[in-house]
Amino acid sequence: MKKAAIYARVSTADQHIESQLYDLRQLAEQRGFAVVKEYEDKGVSGLKARRPGLDALMADARQRKFSVVLVAAFDRLARSTKHFLLLVESLDSLGVELVSKREGLASGDAMGRLFMTIISAIAELERSLVVERVKSGMRRARLEGRQIGRTRLDVDREQVVLDRRSGMSLTQVAKKHNISRASVCRLVKEASAIPVPEVLNPPVGLAQQAGAGQ
Repeated sequence: MKKAAIYARVSTADQHIESQLYDLRQLAEQRGFAVVKEYEDKGVSGLKARRPGLDALMADARQRKFSVVLVAAFDRLARSTKHFLLLVESLDSLGVELVSKREGLASGDAMGRLFMTIISAIAELERSLVVERVKSGMRRARLEGRQIGRTRLDVDREQVVLDRRSGMSLTQVAKKHNISRASVCRLVKEASAIPVPEVLNPPVGLAQQAGAGQ
């Protein structure tokens, strides 16, 4: 008999989580699963990646305390596609199957794998569209002559470096020039990376001539 865990979540405190638990207990009994533990998150949004109940479930999954997770619906586990796929992949890597009552799917069967493949493809398409929109926006900004990326600091960079090297603390230099401590560190690091040109010795002949003329 497979050991199963139940995960239930409600978004608001006035919602009742007992109905989910009752249905999932019945589902476990119908499928011949032995429920070893129930995990709950009450009044917690599915958009949050970190939740007490979900964190505890994943911790026990890593300890191989069960091989199946039962949920009332996939959106009880996660609202975002990215987070949902991450959880499914994590469970799959641990040999844990995800079963949803509402969708009637399990990550371990053929239809479940097909469903995961489809939503993975949709998620990849969403990522590609976002990247393309960002690139398009950057191209348009360049054509319009707008600043892209970090605005160049309007500060005497050499003086910042000199002040820091003179023994002033990061906080003192930052306050003096009205910039952040991180900016001070970056300017000093950039200055240190600039190679110092070597002082070339004059040719031997010229050096001898100069000595003879003294």
